[in-house]
Amino acid sequence: MLGTSARLLEMLSLLQLKRDWTSAELAGRLGVSARTVRADIGRLRSLGYPVTARPGVAGGYRLAAGSAMPPLLLDDDEAVAVAVGLGAVATWRLGVEATSLTALAKLEQVLPSRLRRRVDAIREATSVVPGAGPAPDPAMLGAVAAAIRGRERLRFGYVKPEGGEVPRHVEPQRLVSWGPLWYLLGWDLEREDWRVFRVDRMVPRAPTGARFRPHAIGDDEAVRFVVERIVKASWRYRARVLVRAPADEVAAKLRLPVDVEAVDESSCRVELGAEDPDRLALWLTQLGADIEVVEGEELTEAFERLAARFRRAAGASTGAVT
Repeated sequence: MLGTSARLLEMLSLLQLKRDWTSAELAGRLGVSARTVRADIGRLRSLGYPVTARPGVAGGYRLAAGSAMPPLLLDDDEAVAVAVGLGAVATWRLGVEATSLTALAKLEQVLPSRLRRRVDAIREATSVVPGAGPAPDPAMLGAVAAAIRGRERLRFGYVKPEGGEVPRHVEPQRLVSWGPLWYLLGWDLEREDWRVFRVDRMVPRAPTGARFRPHAIGDDEAVRFVVERIVKASWRYRARVLVRAPADEVAAKLRLPVDVEAVDESSCRVELGAEDPDRLALWLTQLGADIEVVEGEELTEAFERLAARFRRAAGASTGAVT
């Protein structure tokens, strides 16, 4: 005969399989009396499982929806499906990426090795459509999410853009998804400063087990910090311009992590950059305001090239009409 705890788990599994069970059916499946069934139903209810009962010949016990989410029992195939599904959802733009990662971290922590191998096999056999961006490793994402949730220091190898791997030791603060990429904001213990890491460049190392006290930084501040670091790090050309428009209007139109400093009510200075000065010049013309280049010879030359191109286009248009 099953012990009480094992019997409760078996009863819960049965209640999840179909809508209604009579007391006699449950007693027969579990090998106990109807009185024991009633007592076990009471125990499940005390644990938060909303088991309802209907009297009469056609009545029985049913696991219903409750006001709180109780623990669920999953068989092997269901556990594998949930793990793979959570990993996939974490790579989409649905607004639940972080929640999916924390759930995945909890599930993978208790998955038996045989099921973990099945999950890994499915991931290894899955391809990504070319052009969709580098596919993040759900296992690495789950490990980082677990470290953040458990406030555990993280060691990993980090592949630099030019190649080569360097060891890093950080206190992970927040995962930020941007487009197809995931970034980790963490406090670098060796450099004693905030650093941003692309998760697809992180190589897992053995967990440290060392705990830390999280730094005081809000979610919005973390996102803003990551975006600023990523965008400014990609700038090959930098410039400062004077824009003849109010600072708040310019900041609203730019919608990028650039430094906007008000000069007076009708003008502001903007420090910004880009990989291509010609693209930056074209982008600035969309502000719909007069612009003066304060610093940045490359941007001045780009404006001259753009003006010449516009003049040629205007001349060709005029000639066609004539």
